[in-house]
Amino acid sequence: MAVRRLAGVLPPREACWTLTAAAVLMAGGTIAALVGLFHVPFLAALEQVPLSRVLEVWPAAVPMACVAGAVLLVQLVLLVRRWSQHRSLLARAWRSTAEGTGAGDLLVVPGSEVDAFALPGHRGRGGRIVVTSGMVRVLKSAEREVLLAHERAHLSGRHHLLSAVVDLSTTVHPAARSLRESLGFHLERWADEAAAAAVGDRKVAAAAVARAALAGASQKRRTGDGYPLLSVTSGPVPQRVEALLLPAPVVPQGGTRKAGALGLATTVAVLALAALTLAYGLHEYVEHAALAVRGN
Repeated sequence: MAVRRLAGVLPPREACWTLTAAAVLMAGGTIAALVGLFHVPFLAALEQVPLSRVLEVWPAAVPMACVAGAVLLVQLVLLVRRWSQHRSLLARAWRSTAEGTGAGDLLVVPGSEVDAFALPGHRGRGGRIVVTSGMVRVLKSAEREVLLAHERAHLSGRHHLLSAVVDLSTTVHPAARSLRESLGFHLERWADEAAAAAVGDRKVAAAAVARAALAGASQKRRTGDGYPLLSVTSGPVPQRVEALLLPAPVVPQGGTRKAGALGLATTVAVLALAALTLAYGLHEYVEHAALAVRGN
């Protein structure tokens, strides 16, 4: 997909926003199209055209409106269900930290498991960085600083909201699933770069990401269908480590920035054109029926 290729040449933060915007546009375009189909009988009523006459001109009008309405209803149910899964996952994650101790935004959970993740705020409680004592033992002092900076970047950047928006978009437009996977990688890259800048040593950051991922390879905090909490151990780690061993990405300037803006604008334009084409087609069908009635 063109959006994923565009994200690949942008710095992590810009890539994340581009992917999120594209997912929202895809979902919004789908909903707009379905709403347009659902409203065909109502548009005919506004034109004072009998529904029977509309069916003569366009026999599929009512069946398509019914199908569109059914699909919208199913999508609403799926959205509510998916949102409930997000809240349930968050509630379970908070319950799992009940024995954690620490100060400020850090919670250390006792146990031999090697795990660490950013825990968003829930029910009046602010976000926390959750680290198991097993993870603390695995990492060196400087690497622990990288870990904390990485997870703090997830919290301060509100990465869980971007992830949730794209994830919810997949219930409306299944093709957005490819964007969800790409977004997960770029969110981790965003946090990696923030951690590297915080400790001032990209090699140490790369070593910390690699060590934490290897140690926690068997620990996967996921829902039944694969939606993860944000953690330093997730995503394609080799690519992340390789990126940290290269110079820090530069915010697009000149031609690169224009290319990124052009790519996103093109995506918006294509989706908007599709929506306008559908709206125009529906209007023409109704107008055709109205003229036929007046001619008689």
